[in-house]
Amino acid sequence: MSSSLIAITGSHGIIGTVLLKGLKGFNIKSLNLPEVDARNYEQLLSNLNGVDTVIHLAKSRDKSTEESSNEDDLSMARNVYKAAVEAKVGRVIMASSVHADNFYDWKGADKLSVDRDPVPFSAYGADKVYIEVLGRKYSKQKLDVFCIRFGGVNAEDRCPENDYWEAAVWLSHEDCIAMMKKCISADKIPHNFVVFYAVSKNKNSVHDTSNPVNWQPR
Repeated sequence: MSSSLIAITGSHGIIGTVLLKGLKGFNIKSLNLPEVDARNYEQLLSNLNGVDTVIHLAKSRDKSTEESSNEDDLSMARNVYKAAVEAKVGRVIMASSVHADNFYDWKGADKLSVDRDPVPFSAYGADKVYIEVLGRKYSKQKLDVFCIRFGGVNAEDRCPENDYWEAAVWLSHEDCIAMMKKCISADKIPHNFVVFYAVSKNKNSVHDTSNPVNWQPR
């Protein structure tokens, strides 16, 4: 389907596993611990030689708290952007999160848009906002940056209907794969940078999923 080389960090995680199954026909290079540690800049850089697109999904095993940033996650994101520029990778698709903005308190007449200034609910969400802002900076260096505010992807591929908010932000495997294919194959995006929400078309959804790659969640 595609001869370009796509590197996926953290491809052994839930989203990574979904993508490995769904991107059949694509030329995929998996970058995972212990072989590749995205916190190690030189190790990461050496593995991006010849890569056209990086999908960065790797995250620390340490859980973020309400008040404390996750320095490992921030370090990995910085390394991915910097190494992508140095290795002349054309595109980075970065895992952000719906938690970059506090959707729990959203009471607007319209759906929650990425166009408003985000108000993170926690330090985890604030980390994601920082990673997005950093991506905007690196997009000025001839790098296409897609920051995807992922909803909830679960291994069972089942909407958790017993939890109102988990059901509202659920992202199905089918939608996740279709979205990623659109990002990989998209032509140049305005100003080399985009942020958008990736959630399925859920009945409780509060998120505006408008995007420049013509992805239509189901």
